[in-house]
Amino acid sequence: MDSAVDVLASLEERVHRAVEMVAKLRAERDAALAELARVKKSGGAADAETEKLRAERTQVRSRIEKLLGQLDQLSES
Repeated sequence: MDSAVDVLASLEERVHRAVEMVAKLRAERDAALAELARVKKSGGAADAETEKLRAERTQVRSRIEKLLGQLDQLSES
C-alpha cells in the first residue's frame, strides 16, 4: 500500500514540476512576444533583435509542446 502511495506522490510531484515549468515557459514566451512587439514598433535596425526573439519564441514553443506531450503521457499511464 505504501509503495502505491509513494508512486502516486512521485507522479503528483512530477506533474506539479511540469506545470510549474509550463507556467514559467509561457511567461518567458509572453515576455519575448512583448519584447518583439516593442521592437517592431521601434522599427529601423531592429531586424537582428526581431530574429533573436523569433528564435527564442520558437524555442519556448518547442519546450512547451514537449512538456505538454509529457503531461499527456503521464495522464495516459
